[in-house]
Amino acid sequence: MSRTGKAWGVAAGLVGVAAAGATARAVQQIKARPGAGDATPFGSLSSPSLKVVTDDGIDLHVEIDEPDPGHDNGLTVVFVHGFTMSRHCWHFQRAAYRGLVRTVFYDQRSHGDSARSTGENCTIDQLGRDLKRVVETTAHGPVVIIGHSMGGMSLISMAAQFPEMFGDKVVGTALIGTTAGGLDPGRILFPMLPLGSLGGRAIGRLVRVLDRGHTAVDWARATGFRLAEVVVNRFAFGVDVPRNYAEFVFDMIDATPFEVVADFYPSFASLDHYDNLGALGQAPCTVIGGTLDKLTGIGHSRKLHSRIPGSELFEVNGAGHMVLLERHDEVNAELDHLFERALARAEENAG
Repeated sequence: MSRTGKAWGVAAGLVGVAAAGATARAVQQIKARPGAGDATPFGSLSSPSLKVVTDDGIDLHVEIDEPDPGHDNGLTVVFVHGFTMSRHCWHFQRAAYRGLVRTVFYDQRSHGDSARSTGENCTIDQLGRDLKRVVETTAHGPVVIIGHSMGGMSLISMAAQFPEMFGDKVVGTALIGTTAGGLDPGRILFPMLPLGSLGGRAIGRLVRVLDRGHTAVDWARATGFRLAEVVVNRFAFGVDVPRNYAEFVFDMIDATPFEVVADFYPSFASLDHYDNLGALGQAPCTVIGGTLDKLTGIGHSRKLHSRIPGSELFEVNGAGHMVLLERHDEVNAELDHLFERALARAEENAG
């Protein structure tokens, strides 16, 4: 099922009603607060942290927002951020759902406040195992997982490696601005370096060379090499956004050492999980993409939708890669619908 823009469509409404059935009582309604987070400074939302230790001994920084009294519906929602981002990129979702449902935010390895990983373990498959560990540690009941960009790849990797968790433990998923393969890996470096039209092999060689001199690259970025800020504005968003949005994204990218970029680069180049998407069809799945996404283009979202049985596709007209920021109210409306279907699935499992 596909929707474009804000339109829900009659067919989508009928499917939602049928999925929820008589179980969609008021206690199960999770509706994002419109405008939440607008007046809150970026990066200021936090909760007491805990450490989740991965299977190779990396400490992941994790924060949990517990539901307010009367809003504990048994669901846990895990948000997984993208490459060179941090948990803070979910600013508008965190503000909109705070207190309404139990939410988990964490920094992926070598990002944000999580520990640095060895280069050989900076792989998408390892990120899938990390996500499984976060789910097992933080959620004792049904779970919805929401992944953006590399976070979506982490979710897809988890589904490929641990399909038995989907449909029972994992009762809903959202894939935002992401792909299961076929990515032009040079595109992920656009916000880091002005690469122009270099081919894949040339970019790979350049990354290896720059990695050997990553300290100099980081020094250049830290001492005024602000071209990346212009590139972020061009590639992260579909249209002009408030300046603080672009600065917020740039600051997250700028905080990521180039050595980390180089560590993950080979994994993007070799990613191919399109034949391992079946598990995601065992629970409600929503695919969200911006039609002007220049990093993981809308074609990737459409392909995911076509390969995941029963999934829903929401195309956000005019939005770019950071659609979760740029058009947060529309994204949150889709998540509301996903939560409704996921809660119905959880009740069906319990019954």
